[in-house]
Amino acid sequence: MPFKKQSINIGIVGLGIAGASMIPAILAHPHVNLAAVATRNQERLDKFAKDYHAETYYTINELCMNPDIDAVYIATPTELHTEHVRIAAEAKKHIIVEKPLATSLEDAERMIELAEKNGVHLIVGHSHSFEPPIQKMKEIIDSEKLGRVLMIHNWYYNDWIYRPRTPEELKTELGGGVTYRQGSHQFDIIRLLGGGEVRSIRAVTGISDKERPTEGTHTVFLEFENGIAATAVYNGYDHFHTTELTFDIGEGGPLSNIGGYAHARRTIKETNSPEDEVALKVAAGYGGSRSKNYQEAEKHHPFFGLTIVSCEKGDIRQSPEGLIVYGEEEKYTVQIPMEETGRINVINELYEAVCKGVKPIHDGRWARANLEVCIKAIQSSKERKELYLEYQVPVKKESVENKR
Repeated sequence: MPFKKQSINIGIVGLGIAGASMIPAILAHPHVNLAAVATRNQERLDKFAKDYHAETYYTINELCMNPDIDAVYIATPTELHTEHVRIAAEAKKHIIVEKPLATSLEDAERMIELAEKNGVHLIVGHSHSFEPPIQKMKEIIDSEKLGRVLMIHNWYYNDWIYRPRTPEELKTELGGGVTYRQGSHQFDIIRLLGGGEVRSIRAVTGISDKERPTEGTHTVFLEFENGIAATAVYNGYDHFHTTELTFDIGEGGPLSNIGGYAHARRTIKETNSPEDEVALKVAAGYGGSRSKNYQEAEKHHPFFGLTIVSCEKGDIRQSPEGLIVYGEEEKYTVQIPMEETGRINVINELYEAVCKGVKPIHDGRWARANLEVCIKAIQSSKERKELYLEYQVPVKKESVENKR
């Protein structure tokens, strides 16, 4: 049933990099109000209250007791998602939760059941598949102008392993490492473009630095029920960067030559202790000395690595202004306006679901299916065999069209 109100009051739980990056999208939406925040960092609470004149709380429990809050955006560490979703759902708050949804399929199922039992929407913020170029790729695929899709590839080389990390981000069992944290983006993009239903996967993951004891690389082959083949390749060890192939643009905008070659590796190796590394990570969150100014609009759409879709009659890849289509008779560009962003689309999917009754694509069941790919990729590598997926969700053509 559609929401009776015409706008949503949302509270943010967690003001690290993820929480801070969503603030401009919330502010940009005409029907969503940034009403509250919860974090255990008092300095961030004080700054937030001054910047936005919003309610501040120390815990999610306190925030969810506020009857004026309609929804929460949970941007806390992955191992806390299950408990935080429980608290929000039982308080009848609609939910956006960061990816990955959970660290186990059992926890994911419990979260879905809690949301359904309490009549609230559960949306997972796989923001990169919400990006306009990916959405436009899907639109071209569904138009069938280029014929049937044959294969989809996403390859990303960057410095993920050597960016400042908290301890749980380097522990696979807590949802750390590139396969959980970044594969969740890759698999989401690929599943959206391929129709959602992955039949089987074969993966090889790697740990090259014993000081960072979690997956830093993976190569995953995905086969869809409809016959599409796909690969997800990720290397976070800060040598070659895919930005050399993507017009010097990365997922956060232009990233090339920041600090010079191997800057991330050098920074971590020069860090004296795990506590110092955590301090660097904290400084990149809301109000920190290393935080990004998310209010400044990027000049180009961000690239989550290099994404190429091959169809019977042509190929598609991203460009700084939109897409490049390599058709049978000509190569042409598709311009995409910059006003729309992936994070704004995340917020809008929540608004459309809550206020207009539009079924969201990135709901709990979609996220559970995505989590299964992450888990079985790691399992496939350990067992050195192809694994079949049991719980996959199709994406309906009309669902994507409704988002544009």
